[in-house]
Amino acid sequence: MTIHSLQIIRDEHAALSAMLRSLEMMLARGPGDDPERFFDVLRAMLFYIDEFPERLHHPKESELLFPRVARLAPETQETVNKLDADHAISESAVRELQHLLQAWELLGESRHQAFEAAARIYIVQYLAHMRLEESVLLPAAERVLSGEDWRVLDNAFAANQDPLTGTYPRDPAYDRLFSRIVMRAPAPIGVG
Repeated sequence: MTIHSLQIIRDEHAALSAMLRSLEMMLARGPGDDPERFFDVLRAMLFYIDEFPERLHHPKESELLFPRVARLAPETQETVNKLDADHAISESAVRELQHLLQAWELLGESRHQAFEAAARIYIVQYLAHMRLEESVLLPAAERVLSGEDWRVLDNAFAANQDPLTGTYPRDPAYDRLFSRIVMRAPAPIGVG
């Protein structure tokens, strides 16, 4: 049996990981001579994280995948609790980053360090979260879930259509967001 939702989850994790690494590279570069472009790209990146993973990806994991795995593989309950706790705080964390970025942009250099410190912590924690899912929870899911479980998950995750994975037809709204990031970010992050 082909399990599409596992590949979709991995593809979405890869896309998000690339976005987080790009955000890290943007921080290392700093605003340079074009702060308007710099802040525009960072805003678009954070908006993507808030818009797609937080609103579409996480709810399907927390509401559909995690409970099924925990029920059938009780040894994963502690991991599920940790992952659910991460999901519970990650939406507010990305919104806080958006606020800190705006403060840096509008109020100046005195707000730079607060944004950068929070962004670096966020990136490290998010990457660790995805590693935990992929190293513990997804292998357990492969072991214990039934064909019917996979059909439900496949249908739910197939509806995500994350434009950054390159796998799905692009939604025009997300296409504009993706283009904005790629066209305005400097190489090697984008082509701007």
